[in-house]
Amino acid sequence: MSTSRNSHAGTLSPDPDASSVTMPLTDSEKKTENVDVKVPDVMEEERTGEEEQIQNQAAADGGVKAWVTILGAWLVLFGTFGYLYSFGVYQDFYTRHFLSNHSPSKIAWIGSFQLMMPFALGIVSGKLFDAGYFHAIEIFGASIFIFSLFMLSLAKPQEYYQVFLSQGVGMGLGLGFTFVPTVSIVVHHFRRRKALATGVALSGSSIGAIIFPIMINNLVEDISFAQTVRATGYIVLPFLIIGNLLMRTAYNKTQANKPKLDIKSFFTDPPYMWAVFGALVSSFGFYFPLIYLQLYAVQHGINQTLAFYSLAILNACSAIGRVAGNHLADVYGPFNILVPCTLITGGTIFAVFGVNGTGSLVVVSILYGLFSGAWLSLAMASLGSLARHPSETGARTGLALALSSFGSLGSAPVQGELLTHNFTWNKPIAFSGTLMTAAAFILAVTRFLLARERSTNKV
Repeated sequence: MSTSRNSHAGTLSPDPDASSVTMPLTDSEKKTENVDVKVPDVMEEERTGEEEQIQNQAAADGGVKAWVTILGAWLVLFGTFGYLYSFGVYQDFYTRHFLSNHSPSKIAWIGSFQLMMPFALGIVSGKLFDAGYFHAIEIFGASIFIFSLFMLSLAKPQEYYQVFLSQGVGMGLGLGFTFVPTVSIVVHHFRRRKALATGVALSGSSIGAIIFPIMINNLVEDISFAQTVRATGYIVLPFLIIGNLLMRTAYNKTQANKPKLDIKSFFTDPPYMWAVFGALVSSFGFYFPLIYLQLYAVQHGINQTLAFYSLAILNACSAIGRVAGNHLADVYGPFNILVPCTLITGGTIFAVFGVNGTGSLVVVSILYGLFSGAWLSLAMASLGSLARHPSETGARTGLALALSSFGSLGSAPVQGELLTHNFTWNKPIAFSGTLMTAAAFILAVTRFLLARERSTNKV
C-alpha cells in the first residue's frame, strides 16, 4: 500500500486508489512536528521585540517633544548662564567706576562666587532632578535669579556688599538650582545624539553672552547703572518663563530597572575621580579671559569700542564651538575631543601675552571663544558619559561640578591678587595657562582608563 503523509492532520492518509488507513505518529515524529509548528512563532516574537526596541530607541533620540525641550533649555540658558558669562563687562565697569574704591581681586569675588554656585549646588539640584522634581527646582531657581537681578539694580555705588549679595549670592543661587537640571534634561530625550543636543542647548548661553555685554556696554554710559540692569532684567524674565513652559520630562524612561543610587561608589571609580580632578584644576584657569580680557584690552590702549566688543566676539565663537565640539564628541567620543580641546584652550590663554592691538585681540577672542565654548559643553557631556545608569546622570554630573566648583570660586580672586593694583598681567596669565595645560594631561589619564575599561578607543 502506498501512502502520503499529512502533517497537519497528524495521520498517514492513503493515495486515492487505496482504502482508508489511519496510523499513529511515533514519538520522534511528534517531537519533530511540534518543533516545526513552534519555531516560526518564537522567531516572530524575537523579531517583534527587536522592532519594538528599535522603535523605542528612535523615540528616545529626538522627536518634536525632545527638540521643543531643547529650545526651552536654550532659552533658560540664554537668560541665566548667558548673563553670568557677561561678568567681564561688570568686572571692567566695577573696577574703573562703580566699585573703584575696591581692589580688582575683591571685585572678582563677586564673579567667582556667581560662577561657583551653579557647580557647587549641582549635587543638590542634580539629585532633585533624578528624583523627579525637575519643574519645581527650575521654577524655584528662575524665580530667585530674576528677583536678585532686579535687586542688583537697587545697589548703590561703592556699596560692595549690596552688589555681592544680589549678583554674587542671589543670582548664583538661582543659577545653581537651574543649571544642572536644564543641561541634564537632554538625557530624557536623546541617546545617540546626546552630546550634540547638549551642545545645542548650551549654545543658548553663548548667544546670551553676546547680547548682554553689548547691551550693558552701550547702555551703562548713556543711562544709569540701575536702568541698564533693569533693562536686561526685562529681557531675561520672558526667556525664563517661556523656557520653563517648553521643557518636558520623561522620567518613565529612566525608572525601569533603576538601581539604587550609591554615591559612595563614585569615589571608588578611578576614571570618574580623575575626571573630577581634571575639572577642578581646569576651573582655576579656565575663566581668566572671560573675566579679564576686556579690562586687559582697555589697559593696553586698544580701541575702547573694540575692547567692549571682545567679549561679544568671544561668546559668538563659543556658540559655534559648543555645537561643533559636541557633534564631534558623538562621532569620536567626548573625552577624545575634550583632551585636545583643553590643551588648546590653555594655549589661547598664553596667547593673551601677544595681544597688543586690534588684530591680535580679535584673533585671541575668536580662538579662545571656539575652544573654551567647546570645552564647557564637552565637559558636561563627558561627565554625563561616566554614569553607569541614566538614573545617576544628574548625581554624577552634580557631584563632579560641586567638587570642581572650589576652583571656580578661587580662580578670579587668585588671578586678581596676582594682577594687583599695578596690573601685572604676566602672573595671572601664566598661572591660568599652566593650570589648563596640566588639566589636559589629567583628563588624558581619564581617557586612557576608560578606553582600557570599555575595550574601545571611542570614549
